[in-house]
Amino acid sequence: MRHAPLLAACLLAGLSAAQAATVQVTVLARDGKPLPDAVVVLEPAAGQPVPAVQPVSQTVTQEKMQFDPMLSLVPVGSKIRFSNLDRWDHHVKGGTPSLLAAGTTAFEFRLAGRVQGQTPPSSEVTLEKAGPIQLGCHLHGSMRGFVYVASTPWAAKTSADGTATLPQVPEGAMQLRVWHPDQLVDQASVAVQVQPVTTVNVPTLVQPRKARRVQSDSGSTY
Repeated sequence: MRHAPLLAACLLAGLSAAQAATVQVTVLARDGKPLPDAVVVLEPAAGQPVPAVQPVSQTVTQEKMQFDPMLSLVPVGSKIRFSNLDRWDHHVKGGTPSLLAAGTTAFEFRLAGRVQGQTPPSSEVTLEKAGPIQLGCHLHGSMRGFVYVASTPWAAKTSADGTATLPQVPEGAMQLRVWHPDQLVDQASVAVQVQPVTTVNVPTLVQPRKARRVQSDSGSTY
């Protein structure tokens, strides 16, 4: 009988694995073309438990007058280290994106320019609140970046073909949220009934901006 608890745990694990599904989401821009760099998040129906997410540590650099990566997706509680690789000073401001106002500031600080042969100046923040954060630099208004903080383990960014795959999703009723850095209004959530293999197409009103070209000291563009 001593093996009964272990056997029960194995049976439960097998049942959970059998009920785990894969969800593929395709997000489309306003013109019907695939929309890359969209964040898709699945949330359980109201009243259902949400598994805890595991925080991570990630680095966002400032280089050639840009945030790199432009969009980061991390779980709640994660730490992000901002590092300045340019020779000149940068400012880092993180706040809630807003069309009508500057938004609520979550953090802000200044990073000195990098000195050759020395460790790049950096500062770290911990992100405890779920949702999007817009990054900016007071010193260089054209710089912008984003961090999306997810509160569920089922979150991903769409690739160049507008698709994102979410594995190990429990079957049943879910709400799908889509967010993009260039959206002007929030996208309404979509009800999804998750089955063993689930595909969802989500049209949006988002028309992504063209990539900004930056000229380096040598005259080349990026």
